[in-house]
Amino acid sequence: MEKFSLEEVKEMARLAINAMEDKKAEDIRVIDISQVSVLADYFIIASGSNRSQIQTLSDAVEEKLGKAGYPVKQIEGYQNANWVLLDFGDIIVHIFDQENRLFYDLERIWRDGRSMDIDGLK
Repeated sequence: MEKFSLEEVKEMARLAINAMEDKKAEDIRVIDISQVSVLADYFIIASGSNRSQIQTLSDAVEEKLGKAGYPVKQIEGYQNANWVLLDFGDIIVHIFDQENRLFYDLERIWRDGRSMDIDGLK
């Protein structure tokens, strides 16, 4: 599996955040998990208000990163769209509906990671 430089990983995160902001994602958070897990460097977590918006957010992230040369490796949950996971290797994007975001509470589960200021990434 290809490993990207820190600058490339930050660029991937920026692109994902911008794509979701363009489609009005809610409560976007970035957690740096590079020191606590080998899964990825960043988790990006966002919410959508309904199934169509969640799928639109997912499509926008996949398209924007794909055009920049970062193809998605795996997508889970797209059909139901209550929790869509987009795995780009070094970043993993989670897009939830409100109910599942509260239920799974990734921010609490991954609290050992470092919460990042998304404005600092841009």
